[in-house]
Amino acid sequence: MIGGVARDLRAEAERTNERRVLVLAGDRDRAIDAAFDAVESLGVEDGDVSFVSTREGFRFEERRPRSADELLGRTREAVVLDCHEQFVPNALGRAVGAVDGGGLLVLLTPALDEWPGVRDRFDDSLAVPPYDVDDVTGRFRERLVATLRTHPGVAVVALGDGAGCDRVERDGLTGERTGERDEREDAAGGAADAADSRSVPPGATFPAAAYEACLTADQSRALRAFEALADPGSAVVVESDRGRGKSSAAGLAAGALALAGADVLVTAPAFRNAAEVFARARELIESEADGGGGGGEGDRDDRTGDASGRDLRTAADGRVRFLPPAAAAAVADEADSVIVDEAAALPVRLLEGFLDAPAVAFCTTVHGYEGAGRGFAVRFRERLLDSRFVVRDVRLDEPIRYARNDPVEAWASRALLLDARPAVDAAVADASVEDVTYRTLDPDDLLADETLLGEAFGLLVAAHYRTEPNDLARLLDAPNLVARALVAEGRVVAVALLAREGGLDADTRKGMYEGERVRGNMVPDVLTSQLRDEAAAAPRGLRTVRIATHHALRDGGFGSRLLDEVRAEFGGDRAGDGGDLDYFSVGYGATPRLLRFWRRAGYRTVHLSTTRNDASGEYSAIMLRPETAAGRDLLDRHAVAFRDRERDGLSDAHRDVDPDVIRRALGACSAPVPIDLTETEWRSVVGASVGPGMYDTAPGAFRDLALATLIEGGGDDGVDLDEREERLLVRKVLQGRPWEAVADELDFVSTSACMRALGDAYVPIVERYGTDFAHKERERFTDE
Repeated sequence: MIGGVARDLRAEAERTNERRVLVLAGDRDRAIDAAFDAVESLGVEDGDVSFVSTREGFRFEERRPRSADELLGRTREAVVLDCHEQFVPNALGRAVGAVDGGGLLVLLTPALDEWPGVRDRFDDSLAVPPYDVDDVTGRFRERLVATLRTHPGVAVVALGDGAGCDRVERDGLTGERTGERDEREDAAGGAADAADSRSVPPGATFPAAAYEACLTADQSRALRAFEALADPGSAVVVESDRGRGKSSAAGLAAGALALAGADVLVTAPAFRNAAEVFARARELIESEADGGGGGGEGDRDDRTGDASGRDLRTAADGRVRFLPPAAAAAVADEADSVIVDEAAALPVRLLEGFLDAPAVAFCTTVHGYEGAGRGFAVRFRERLLDSRFVVRDVRLDEPIRYARNDPVEAWASRALLLDARPAVDAAVADASVEDVTYRTLDPDDLLADETLLGEAFGLLVAAHYRTEPNDLARLLDAPNLVARALVAEGRVVAVALLAREGGLDADTRKGMYEGERVRGNMVPDVLTSQLRDEAAAAPRGLRTVRIATHHALRDGGFGSRLLDEVRAEFGGDRAGDGGDLDYFSVGYGATPRLLRFWRRAGYRTVHLSTTRNDASGEYSAIMLRPETAAGRDLLDRHAVAFRDRERDGLSDAHRDVDPDVIRRALGACSAPVPIDLTETEWRSVVGASVGPGMYDTAPGAFRDLALATLIEGGGDDGVDLDEREERLLVRKVLQGRPWEAVADELDFVSTSACMRALGDAYVPIVERYGTDFAHKERERFTDE
């Protein structure tokens, strides 16, 4: 019977060039046997099937990838996903993406009525200390089951003890008339599109083989636009939903440019995101070499590149090479052209570095968890249009591997909220920060209201490129997470995802101190294991994991209002009256803008990572806002430790950090800087500021004074310097950069002018921090 259901699904999928889902729900061993029976009934070749499971030693073991990650960039006629021992939402998304048009996705699940109550290894990962797996709920699976039972194109078979006891709950067929109509449309329009996609446009400069490799007219148009990368001053922006072939088009373009002798630099959040780019580039390069376009078999060594496949070479001395985003941005001007895949996954600050390239392409996924980030669409596009580049825009809508109205794509988008998006601009445009309502986003309310869930999760997706299907499960099921929102006339305009951390027992704290990793306690873990404070995980904190404001309302005070409401609910007077929260915290990629935002919200810096994030190129900051005596003690000791680390670390691990990041991070440090200079040191400082002295005679004294100046800031207790003077303190005094480099970076007319400016900056510093001896010493060189 199961074989018949599978064959019927496959037959309809092939007629319509769509995909279908077959759910085998019941006992795991029975489901595995049934899955292989179903696959064998289809007559699919072994190489066109993948079986993803944690189970070892069953039939056709050679078909089984080690994980769903291995399916990225691959296509199969059938994919079997075993959801029993460990059901990971991300794996479901990758399995769906690997099924080709006319193919079948087979899901092995517990009985659907029972599945929401089953706890597996993924649930264990949600049970972060001090919670256990019994605290994890099953709302995500409850919602998923509802989609399996109602969405077109999904067949459900309830498995019994044997083949004769199986029951077909849904056959998953959408109807012959739909298939026949789509088949006629494909015959009429699809054939024309296929022909158009393979024809070489008039005046095209890329090889004919590149256009012949295109599968849709959309892809061919994108490839034609990529030809502009051969001309300096050109920029191309390619946008598409998942599965439309933008990465393949980018790869064909990269290969074509390299065949012409160009150095093409490719970057993406991770190499796996760019794997398709390199696969298509390699295929074109090799086909042209073998076919007479660039040499023969003997040229293969010249274009092999490194063993990792991240550096392809051509006989014309062209190349296609990969670098992580931060490294690529640093050398963008050295390549002939740069292709940034999944550009929306990168922060605006890093994207701006690629504008130094002679020519550049930005490819981005509009929906789906590969990348979102409204920063690209809203803020960076304005920067790009104002730049020196001539910008060409291309949009790809036609799916490559299946029909446009494929029901499985629609099901996956709904089940995993791959198309989640904030409310439309017009619905929130008139919202004011004074009139919004603060509300709890209870998981049960989210489960019951698809619009509320979609708008809230859509804001989280838009705000951060790493939001993925696993995060939807965390939002609905994780016991340590809570969500809060601001709502205007029923529409979500701002949302915060918050994680309870700390409050851990002595044994757990001891394990953390000795190197054990404790899930879901990011700030306590860093303070304990990296910064060596065994007591740091005892106080109880609430960390802002994500906070997002609707892009149409940014800079309107909504984020600050939301944080104020969160503090009123969880901290403030409530904490002082015996509430369960000692401090608020946040960890994020540090930029001057974000450091200023969190400082204004009352948070203070306690840590700046010593390495950059590979994707964003940013150093991570951790900041605290205390609410009780325990929280204040935690902040005080770590603020002092941060101050002392930076005094020395700024000339070492933090020597290349943006001076504006250092200015803001130090300005948000709450630890005072004791000034205890010897008379000799004061003579050097005063002499360099108003006399004939030199900075190099007492660098330590200058460093202490610079640190105090930046931490205490301006106003009655500090020193008012302008931004360039503060950057000068960072670059020369704290980071120890050469005079020539500092003068050039800060636009001084000469090194001597830079030296004089540093002396001038220390005049008010001596006035503020100088002792009586220092002031008398100063009077020797002034008229006072």
